[in-house]
Amino acid sequence: TGLGMAITKNIVEMMNGEIKVDSEKGVGTIFTVTVTLKASHHSVHDHAESLPAGLKILVVDDDKVACDHACIVVNAIGVSADVARSGEKALDMLREAKAQGSPYHLALTDYKMPGMDGLQFTRALRAFDGGETAVIILTGFSWDDIQDEAKAAGVDGIMSKPLFTDSLMREIQHVLNRREDSEAEAEPKASEEETGSLEGLHVLIAEDLEINAEILMDLLDMEGVSAEHAENGQIAVEMFAASAPGHFEAVLMDVRMPVMDGLEATRGIRALDRDDAKTVPIIAMTANAFDEDVQRSLQAGMNAHLSKPVEPERLYDTLEKLCRGKES
Repeated sequence: TGLGMAITKNIVEMMNGEIKVDSEKGVGTIFTVTVTLKASHHSVHDHAESLPAGLKILVVDDDKVACDHACIVVNAIGVSADVARSGEKALDMLREAKAQGSPYHLALTDYKMPGMDGLQFTRALRAFDGGETAVIILTGFSWDDIQDEAKAAGVDGIMSKPLFTDSLMREIQHVLNRREDSEAEAEPKASEEETGSLEGLHVLIAEDLEINAEILMDLLDMEGVSAEHAENGQIAVEMFAASAPGHFEAVLMDVRMPVMDGLEATRGIRALDRDDAKTVPIIAMTANAFDEDVQRSLQAGMNAHLSKPVEPERLYDTLEKLCRGKES
């Protein structure tokens, strides 16, 4: 029916790319897909080294083929996985593992399953595990249909099917890092000597809402960081282009702005013919942690992503990591 062609075209365009076709009857067809990708210095196996040692993953899906595929992808990132063919079976396995003192760290669960679906499974899990096990929902449906309910149920992340090694690796790291950040925020704040200092840092804020920009500037000022404000992406690009090299040490870039959005503005800065334009840390800011903005911002050339409302400690940690070279 040609439906696969339409789906492929949509996927390519979602990646800000294009697809072309040259076809001659009796000879053959050539499809050309062009997408802009960020240069990578690491392979999946390089990133796998950063995963916690002994990471235990449970795949939950009623479809055997889907389970097998998920296990192949998980194995490709250097981790083994167990399988449960229903939510009820998965809960039994999770309870048993917890009782034996060897709990699962992560559950990859399908959204649509007979009997108990992925959200019902997550709610049941949260009733006895105290939030200990991270949960990533796998779905072939629109995220928008379930994201609010998923967050309320205690889901840590949502991924589209089919799984790929790179995207799974990124999502696992994102989920585990976010959990570590939450745990760190619950602990007593370290001393200034231990956490480092942002004193003297100078940043550019691209934000169309004045009140949001003022809040950010106040938060930064508390740490001795000075900032300049651009009302939209176009002004941000112009201000960066007009500044002396090294003047701005980081850019806090709202993703959705009028005139020019944050993605286009990032591409504009990266395209400037000067060394600091290629290396300055650009940090995306968006109101939706489950949004495709996360993936799109990285593709546009951004270095990190912060959810709105911005959490002060997460903001400071990100700036220290990217600008001062200190791991939080």
